[in-house]
Amino acid sequence: MAPPTPRDVTITGGTGYVGRPLGEALVARGHRVRVLARAASLSRVVDGATAVQGDALDAGSVERSLVAGATLVHLVGTPHPSPSKAAEFEAVDVASILASVRAASRARLPHLVYVSVAHPAPVMRAYVDARSRGEAAIVAAGLTATILRPWYVLGPGHRWPLIVLPLVALAERVPATRDSARRLGFVTLAQMVAALVHAVEHPPERGERRIVAVPAIRAASLNATVDAGEQVLAPTRH
Repeated sequence: MAPPTPRDVTITGGTGYVGRPLGEALVARGHRVRVLARAASLSRVVDGATAVQGDALDAGSVERSLVAGATLVHLVGTPHPSPSKAAEFEAVDVASILASVRAASRARLPHLVYVSVAHPAPVMRAYVDARSRGEAAIVAAGLTATILRPWYVLGPGHRWPLIVLPLVALAERVPATRDSARRLGFVTLAQMVAALVHAVEHPPERGERRIVAVPAIRAASLNATVDAGEQVLAPTRH
């Protein structure tokens, strides 16, 4: 398999749970990675990436972290979301994606990658609403984007759902609950990172928004093509 074409990639939220392993994977594959982080988090930027001090809630700061033609991967969000964190979703999740959308629009970036959440869903309504507003902002701005919709990403410190995996597997086999169970299924951290790497290396056509649902994330690996569970929404070529 031919090595990927090196790309310039800026990550917001690049020192977090998903961001650090993503940064490591992108650097290992030869991409030029910049990580926007606050001063207190600069030491957590992965080796091989360029640390850029700034605030992901400020569009000007995000824009200054970009280079021409870069892919922007937006990973900022409230850690360990729960129904009690509605105010944080507004102040962090919504504010940060709006800042990234404004920065990407002004810089005329060719590709924005956004981690949203699977929906519709019967629980976590404030969180789903916040992420859906991020998706709506991307569409309204006419950006070329890949939008990933996981429900819960299993990994270190994020393993409590393992106790309900047998119930989820059963629900996926029952016709009446199969679609919902698959849409709201769990993915692993390795699958999530692989799906994000694939998104960076295989951007949509200009003006398209590609949606990557749980089945496609589960199918992801760093050596395989991801296509099952993807769909393209609202193509607007210019």
